[in-house]
Amino acid sequence: MKVLILTQAEVDDLLPVNECIPVMAEALSDLARGNVFQPLRMIVAPPGAEGDMALMPSYRSGELAAYAVKTVCVFPQNPQRGLDAHQGSVMLFSADTGELVALMNASAITAIRTAAVSGVATQVLAREDAGELAIIGSGVQARRHIDVMACVRPIRRARVASAKFENAKKFAAELGARFDFPIEPVEDVESAVRGADLIVTATTAAEPILKREWISPGAHLNVVGSSIPRTREVDSATMAAASLFVDRRESTINEGGDYLFALRDGAIGPDHIRAEIGEILVGLRTGRTSRDEITLFKSLGLAIEDLASADYLYRKARRLEAGTWVEF
Repeated sequence: MKVLILTQAEVDDLLPVNECIPVMAEALSDLARGNVFQPLRMIVAPPGAEGDMALMPSYRSGELAAYAVKTVCVFPQNPQRGLDAHQGSVMLFSADTGELVALMNASAITAIRTAAVSGVATQVLAREDAGELAIIGSGVQARRHIDVMACVRPIRRARVASAKFENAKKFAAELGARFDFPIEPVEDVESAVRGADLIVTATTAAEPILKREWISPGAHLNVVGSSIPRTREVDSATMAAASLFVDRRESTINEGGDYLFALRDGAIGPDHIRAEIGEILVGLRTGRTSRDEITLFKSLGLAIEDLASADYLYRKARRLEAGTWVEF
């Protein structure tokens, strides 16, 4: 049996974010149809350790049946070292025999598929004419998200804010030539968000960096940074004011710090989640209901997203004879 190995560069090359958007739409639709089995991620958080490890297994039935597991270490200080905060691998297994068929770089898959899922959410929730973009953060996810927002909406201008203004300026300088709209670095989150109708938070913040009074009627938010119960990017007032959409209810009520803090504060109730994105895609639920409604997609990241990405990469690499194939 030959096993495919894909490096970070190879994943980047084979899975452009515009190709990943429909892959994620189908994965979330399969989740809503009941074709996916995935337990909650297991978190290994040793006391005093520099980072945590997450184990994310999943299974998809049907024509694209497969097993996969992502093992990812999350080291919040890595960006200061010039590294992605997410390090690990995605393993893909045959649904027929259980054989390992591929081992892929998880940092690249995580970055691409997370942004692509935000792209799907933006397609179904944001106003059609939304084009004033605010990016909060300047790391890997922020960079992927400006790519995907440009794929799904006619961006007129982007403003970027980061914990350090120097990082926002670097972001704008490095990415400005790639787009036909201006990217403006600003010194604080409020300056980025006021007047924006598309907002992405992709930070490592533990406390809220986004306040309700800065958000315009009709804005759509993709809240990406926190994926654990003890951190959040958005204040409780914003959560209460927005119509809340999620990738998966079970994950949100167990792992979503933005949701759980607002729930504990009494700002929202347990029925505040309007729908999963997949439920909208398959017609079980509705999305935006008015032009002035504030919609918020809370992204946690799901194992099925990793499985679907890995399966797509495997099929494409086999067709193109890409990657490294080794006897195992």
